Amino acid sequence: MIVIESIQCGRVVTEGDPLTEDPTRREWTTAFYKNPINGPVEMAPMGLVGDSVANTKNHGGRDKAVLCYAASHYEKWAAEFPELGMSAGGMAENLTIAGIDETTVCIGDRYTIGNCVIEVSQPRQPCWKINRRWGNNTVLKRVTQTGRTGWYVRVIQGGTISAGDEVSLTAQPHPNWTVARAGEIMVDKTPGTDSIEALKNLPELSPEWKKDLP
Repeated sequence: MIVIESIQCGRVVTEGDPLTEDPTRREWTTAFYKNPINGPVEMAPMGLVGDSVANTKNHGGRDKAVLCYAASHYEKWAAEFPELGMSAGGMAENLTIAGIDETTVCIGDRYTIGNCVIEVSQPRQPCWKINRRWGNNTVLKRVTQTGRTGWYVRVIQGGTISAGDEVSLTAQPHPNWTVARAGEIMVDKTPGTDSIEALKNLPELSPEWKKDLP
């Protein structure tokens, strides 16, 4: 069974030291910090109502309305970085989901959650903010190495969701194109391969991801 383990939203904050040369302590403005939501949450075409985006150029929008993350990854993070105390929402995800991960979720997958319908649009492309959030220079590297990135979805039909809701796969048009495989191609960026062209031709893949491919 696939279930929403928890739901998180965040507000934009500015913190850090504007004078430091330490990249894990420098000043930044972010909505990375996500707090658990108890009770129903409205999911709209632009994301969860009550959630904020600091960098609207690179985050948010219809193709990256909601960030999802596999609940099972947090056991691995706890084993590798026990001092950080990572838990649900630690990767800035809106939905922490049990029962699926990047190796089983595919580009174009459609899921229903109650009266909502979501569609997988692209892998999450991790950036420096992960290290900044955790004050650690190696977490980002591990995210990339392990493929524990998370994935974005667009909202096809909005509605109300709650932690504990069951998530049902209703369509999987590209079963060979897992989020993990698409993410590996972006990292490797091997030009001229048939796989890159095939990935670009997936109609459900976000235009931004296609643009960044070689």
